Amino acid sequence: MILRVLRDLRRMRIAYLDCFSGMSGDMFLGALVDAGVPAKVFEETVAALAIGARLEISRVTRCGISATKVDVYVNEEKELPREVFWEKQREHAHSHQHSPIELKEHNFSRTGTSAPHQHARQEHAHSRAGAPAPHRHEHGHGLNEIKAVIAKAKISELAKKTAVAIFQVLGEAEAKIHSTDVESVHFHEVGALDAMVDIVCASMGVEALAIDEIVCSPLNVGGGTVKCAHGTLPVPAPATVELLKGVPVYSSGVQVELVTPTGAAIVKILAKRFAAFPEMKIEKVGYGAGSRDLPGQPNVVRLTIGEAQAGLPAETITVLEANLDDLNPQVFGYVMDRLLATGALDVFGVPVQMKKSRPGMVLTVLAQPEDAEKVVQIIFSETTTLGVRQRTEHRRALARKWVSVSTQWGEVRMKVASLNGSVTNYAPEYEDCRKLAEAGGVPLKRVMQEAVQSYLAKKG
Repeated sequence: MILRVLRDLRRMRIAYLDCFSGMSGDMFLGALVDAGVPAKVFEETVAALAIGARLEISRVTRCGISATKVDVYVNEEKELPREVFWEKQREHAHSHQHSPIELKEHNFSRTGTSAPHQHARQEHAHSRAGAPAPHRHEHGHGLNEIKAVIAKAKISELAKKTAVAIFQVLGEAEAKIHSTDVESVHFHEVGALDAMVDIVCASMGVEALAIDEIVCSPLNVGGGTVKCAHGTLPVPAPATVELLKGVPVYSSGVQVELVTPTGAAIVKILAKRFAAFPEMKIEKVGYGAGSRDLPGQPNVVRLTIGEAQAGLPAETITVLEANLDDLNPQVFGYVMDRLLATGALDVFGVPVQMKKSRPGMVLTVLAQPEDAEKVVQIIFSETTTLGVRQRTEHRRALARKWVSVSTQWGEVRMKVASLNGSVTNYAPEYEDCRKLAEAGGVPLKRVMQEAVQSYLAKKG
């Protein structure tokens, strides 16, 4: 209780993840170490997983920027960029008549998750000597296997929960791409052991730095093609695209994969929002290096950590407007409902006097930038306008949450707004109160009043 109170009294500690050169698991680990996570934390985490892995941490320079590089070794085999890994696997498979997927599954089996330790060492010795590994009949490394390894590790429960959530979204993305269920996914696309180290260490590192919120920049995804288990694919790869739905992305034109599936999954779970650099008092900065040294572009991810300032964070929104002068008012209400159902942040109309003294309405829609095109399509298809104005603006909004309260007629949701942790506004949800009033045959204002009283009693 005392610790919780102390945590509430201090200012929020935030981190800004700047992905101007993409994002991968090893880059994020490097940035965490560079920003102050003791190497011992990661070393103990890897040892707790007991999968035959270790880390090698070094200082490198990427296009003039000094950064920390974290390399993952599994049974003394270094983690490679996946197109390099799969090229080597294909060469090895061709010479020994094994498929790349089978070879990768053998790699997982021999690391100690299911095979006896002595047999694992023998199998690894065969591989290093150039001979094919004995054929095994394991069916890869599914999500349940990975969850079991994480569950057994002696790490914090919060880190376990975070790591499992990251693997879950990664599995769901792969499952959708391959038209299968998530439990049937074999994580050959990301290299399960390397990804497990990256993901679990990332979860532990964020916890070690006591970060309350991670804000992320738009992600530079790169371009060109990448070689993976299923052949040569466009960048960003299918699983990466699936993971980055709803996330702002762009390409600087560099023809290489900059965002990996593991990096995308980490961002998907850890980043609370995507925005420009937030207001903060900077305390630490960390740079994590990728494997490549790209010409003219520092291949690093930057993590800036600091104390959030009192000002409300600004978010970028798109404002769309259209003048309507010959639209049936009943249709206007329908259009508002459709826009809100599509995800618009707010929709409203303002009566105006238009040319030739015609009465009309200005329809205004606030939307997330990624939803702007859907909003425009609805406005054109459902209204009589011939044009839509569009602009980008910044808005500051209070933090909001829903709290359920009980009344004698049923449950009502209360919308509660707060500033720096202090409640500033609260109001009962109109639709909840309306339904209860109709069902109970009581005045709407009575339901709303009792909901407010119930909330205040609960809060007190």
